[in-house]
Amino acid sequence: MMKRAMILSMLLVTHIYAAEPLPLWSEKAPGAMGETPKDIPTLTPYLPEKPGPARAAMVICPGGGYGGLADHEGSHYAKFLNEQGIAAFVLKYRLGSAGYRHPVMLNDAARAVRMVRSRATEWNIDPTKIGIMGSSAGGHLASTLLTQFDAGNVEATDPIDRQSSRPDIGVLCYAVITMGEFTHKGSKKNLLGDNPSEELVTLLSSELQVKENTPPCFIWHTFEDGGVPVENSMLFASALRKNKVPFDFHVYQKGAHGMGLGSKGDPATRHPWTQDLVFWLKTQGWTP
Repeated sequence: MMKRAMILSMLLVTHIYAAEPLPLWSEKAPGAMGETPKDIPTLTPYLPEKPGPARAAMVICPGGGYGGLADHEGSHYAKFLNEQGIAAFVLKYRLGSAGYRHPVMLNDAARAVRMVRSRATEWNIDPTKIGIMGSSAGGHLASTLLTQFDAGNVEATDPIDRQSSRPDIGVLCYAVITMGEFTHKGSKKNLLGDNPSEELVTLLSSELQVKENTPPCFIWHTFEDGGVPVENSMLFASALRKNKVPFDFHVYQKGAHGMGLGSKGDPATRHPWTQDLVFWLKTQGWTP
């Protein structure tokens, strides 16, 4: 059975096309402090080659404490989503370790969603089915956009900026949510600096920013997560409930922080959250 799963996975991967990274801005990114790779946010498309009707898409924000970007929470997720027929786009956002602070990261994530929406026809994507997914600090970035999006600027000269930055769904994997009691201190420092104001702490505590128009979310965490306390996801799920926003919320007993798919490439050893996500995506009409 395991051998069969590995063969199937290899066959599916042959139908994945990973393009070169695309700069989010054709010129210097707003707020850029230089012109080196760390100053240039990019989006890398992973597009299933199989033809068919316009598909759903997901912008992926890897974790790394706002100090780095974990590939296993980026390209690995993209290939997994491709197996489900979903186009994926891995975001390289700017980081606190390079001297950047909020709102630069949020601006990068918003721009990524706008870019995918603006090129939906080219990439065979349904512009009403563009989500955002993130792990750990990348989950915080995703949750920030889920609660602080905008409709775009219809008068902008840049056609990308005319697009809405609102994701249609969110997927939060052991996400940092709050900047309060249960925060991940390293992520908070990299995002907000050493002495952020109370107003900034409140603004970047996503559980305090949920509104009725926050998109539906899939949230998962583990009880034994030693890096980011499970209370982060619990706070966000509670806020969604209070605002009557649909969500799926899973807390698994076992699993270390940063586990990603929970396997080393073999679908048979993936963590159950991947199966639960596939089921949820089907209920949203995102997969056949």
